[in-house]
Parts: sequence; C-alpha cells; structure tokens
Amino acid sequence: MGRNVRLYWASVWSACAAGVIAASCLAASVARADVMNDCYSGEYHRQISGCSAIIDDNTVGAIEKSNAYSTRALAHSMRSLYGDAIKDYDAALILTPNAPIALNNRAWAYFRWGKAAMGTNDIEQSIRLSPLSGASFDTRAHIRQALGNPEGAMADYDQAMRYGGQRMIKMYQCGLTQHGLYKGPQDGVPNADLRSALRTCAMSTTCDPLPADEECRNATS
Repeated sequence: MGRNVRLYWASVWSACAAGVIAASCLAASVARADVMNDCYSGEYHRQISGCSAIIDDNTVGAIEKSNAYSTRALAHSMRSLYGDAIKDYDAALILTPNAPIALNNRAWAYFRWGKAAMGTNDIEQSIRLSPLSGASFDTRAHIRQALGNPEGAMADYDQAMRYGGQRMIKMYQCGLTQHGLYKGPQDGVPNADLRSALRTCAMSTTCDPLPADEECRNATS
C-alpha cells in the first residue's frame, strides 16, 4: 500500500489502543485504508474524493494531510482546474513549508495556468531543496522559456536530461518529434540533433518539448 497507507494504519491502531472495541476498530481501519487507496489511486475522481475524506479527518497528522492536499491538487491540475490546484498546494505548503515536490508542482500549476512568473519563487526554492531533481529543472526550463529566456531554458533542459535520465530524454525526443523538430531515435540517449531541436523549441515562448498526448507519454514510461 506504500508508506502513506502504513502511516495512516499506524495512527488508526494507536487510537484503537485507547480502548475502542477491537471489531469496530478493525472496520474503521479497513475503511480508512480504502480512503487512502482512493486518494493515491491515480484516478482523478477517486483521488479527489479519497483525499478530501483524509483532509476532513481531524485525526490525521500534518504530513499525511499535506500529502492529501498535494495529491488532490495534482488531480485538479490534471483536470485543468489550476485555481483549485493552487489553493490545495497553498494548504499543503502551510503544513509542510519545505516540500520540494509540492513547490515544484505549484510552480508547474502556475505555468500551466498561464501565470509562469508567479511560479518563479517556488521553483527556485524547490531546486535549492532538491538540486538533483530533473522534474524541477524541467519546470524551471518551461518557466524561463515562457518568460522569454531561451538560454536559461536551454541550460535547464540540459540539467533536466542530466538528472531526469532516460525517461526525461525520451519524453523530449517524443514531444519534439510531434513538433516536427526532431527526427532522430527515441532511445533515451542525448544527441546533437536532440539538443538542436530543444534549442529551436526554447526560442519560442509557446513550444513545449514535452509530448502532448498520453500515448506518447506511456511509450516513454
């Protein structure tokens, strides 16, 4: 079930030790585990309902609640509800202010919302906290590109490939192929043609080197 589910079960059994009837406690723990599974299911509607139940549970600790806010925010982002996503990331970061993934994801939500400049502080902090994150360098590259800084964007795309590895490289190869900018192999290996295509893309404030469709994304996983 993963670390979050185990933590949640631990909190449930701790409450049960205070004298709650064992059978009722077991039923409650099973129900709460189901809620956790919904929250982290990857299915957006289930995530929103499951994470909302965790957020509304006053027995949940700050870290678990922050994770639930962040996961619900991601589900909102995937449905293009960026305003709702930002509100949830705000709540998550109040509970855990130095969470690099939440900071990166809030910056990405701002970028996707058409408000790239508002994500600048978040992504800078995310990179300071997690300097080997390919995803964070990719986010900063997109923000810099949107703000008309192609050289800065290209430097960050290089770092995204360095730390994001084969999967990130294949994502760029796939996405740039869709744009007609890259005709080389989609093998996850950096090459001169890929860097040339990335540089061309970075010169535009609207070109996105990431693939636009799920089929392409799935092929790189």
